[in-house]
Amino acid sequence: MLRTVALSKPLAATLRQMGPRAMSTSTVVPQVQDVPTSKLGGRYTVTLIPGDGIGQETASAVKTIFKAANVPVDWEQFDVSGYTSADDTTFKQSIESLRRNKVGLKGILYTPVSSLGHSSFNVTIRKDLDMYASLVLCKNIPGYPTRHENVDFAIIRENTEGEYSGLEHQSYPGVVESLKVITRTKSERIARFAFDFALRNNRKKVTCIHKANIMKLADGLFLNTCREVAKEYASSGIKFDDMIVDNASMQLVSKPQQFDVMVMPNLYGNIVSNVGAGLVGGPGIVPGCNIGREFAMFEPGCRHVGKDIQGRNSANPSAMILSSVMMLRHLGLDDHANKIANAVSKTILNGAVKTPDMGGSSTTTDFTFAVISNL
Repeated sequence: MLRTVALSKPLAATLRQMGPRAMSTSTVVPQVQDVPTSKLGGRYTVTLIPGDGIGQETASAVKTIFKAANVPVDWEQFDVSGYTSADDTTFKQSIESLRRNKVGLKGILYTPVSSLGHSSFNVTIRKDLDMYASLVLCKNIPGYPTRHENVDFAIIRENTEGEYSGLEHQSYPGVVESLKVITRTKSERIARFAFDFALRNNRKKVTCIHKANIMKLADGLFLNTCREVAKEYASSGIKFDDMIVDNASMQLVSKPQQFDVMVMPNLYGNIVSNVGAGLVGGPGIVPGCNIGREFAMFEPGCRHVGKDIQGRNSANPSAMILSSVMMLRHLGLDDHANKIANAVSKTILNGAVKTPDMGGSSTTTDFTFAVISNL
């Protein structure tokens, strides 16, 4: 029998959407308590990790807009880089800052491909602070036409296990074993997160993405756990179905409108998030967040460093700005969140200022000041 527990108030307020559809959900997780954020004199202290690539440019856009909008947020900034070693002092300080402040805004950190490189800082932060749920919003934005219309779905990804468990070893020269870990406990809590999100946001369907036809034990456990949780929500009218991940990829690019809320293990979530971003305009406009029992970290939903355009002042800062809007809702600063979200929407709808990824030639700075002019 699966258990039902409730959520602390700060986390229940986190997942409110920036746009027309209200995103206010109650996430059901173990160990219920109200988790205080770092607040002093009516102002909040938030950990800021700009990230590699275009991170400094997009983080600067957020800071400039927050200052113009008089947002009561003070930053503890740590210029962490994935190009440094795993024992980097700045990285350790950023983790401690997140533990103090409970809330962070983060760009994407580079992860070395070489086996001699350190493990992903992005993954380490999520796992160390048990921010188990990743939420990415894929929705058409008025004023930014794409191949498909009426796209509006949420990708919910388990963040802490699966193929990202980091358990690899060479059992014999030329033979490497990589362990994929799936547990009932973590499958259950991410399934509950998905259904509660759907329930509180007037979503109609949850789709479990899996490969249980091949990985019958691991993905079979994930799928069967989602099915059990779905039974508890049957009376709410939320429909449940499942889809094999390769078919889901094809369905996404052919008929994305069929999806509403998608829940899946770690690796599939990473891939599907990139497909979803491509459907609605690219990595520059898709916001996201990572949620746990105690901590929340907000970052662009499509996790690209953007090293190829670093320093060119051409990056689209929308994803970082809209991720910061989600952060403001988490902090209960709804008026500021609405003000900034509406300003971004007006800027894109007007079409006068477009970064290169949107078919224009405007700079990151141009876009930032256009948002400010629409506040």
